Amino acid sequence: MTEKNDDVTRDEPGGAEVGSTAEELDRPTVEESGTALEARRRTGGARGVLVPAVIAILLVASAAFASWVYLSQYRPDQQTDAAVAAEATKAATDGTVALLSYTPTTLDQDFTNAKSHLTGDFLNYYTQFTNDIVTPAAKTKDVKTTATVVRSAVSDLHPDAATVLVFINQNTTSKENPDGSFTASAVKVGLVKSGDTWLIAAFDPV
Repeated sequence: MTEKNDDVTRDEPGGAEVGSTAEELDRPTVEESGTALEARRRTGGARGVLVPAVIAILLVASAAFASWVYLSQYRPDQQTDAAVAAEATKAATDGTVALLSYTPTTLDQDFTNAKSHLTGDFLNYYTQFTNDIVTPAAKTKDVKTTATVVRSAVSDLHPDAATVLVFINQNTTSKENPDGSFTASAVKVGLVKSGDTWLIAAFDPV
């Protein structure tokens, strides 16, 4: 026999509830809702931590890649070596001797040789200086000067530029001083590379 009341229908005493019970099964209980919310919170929190972590990893990877490109392709000391340093040193040495050595009888040849070692504004300055000052003095006073390089060393080296410190002994004779005068000096020779040739772009006494 079936018992009925306003809330629950039972098939028989002690039997399973039907009717409104099906609707209740479709609704989450308080405990279930709390669990679901907690799960969502944990998922959202994990996402909140994960996204910045991924961004940080990407930034580190990007910086590492940029560093590798610089070190492997653009770092100056990997594009220079002992042979390049030797070339720059020789260019500075040969150019210095050419700049500071001349005789009255071979001035044009001496200056032409010297200018073949120069470039840029310094070439223009040297051309004007030798034309306006050195040539008249050398011819009038019979000035002869000879330079020798005692020691030289690279102080800064890049693939297309270098600075070489050069120590010089120079002996000068003239009509007024036939016995000659001796001077020792040092210069910083600034070089730039043009094609395969190092040329002097600056010549600064130290």
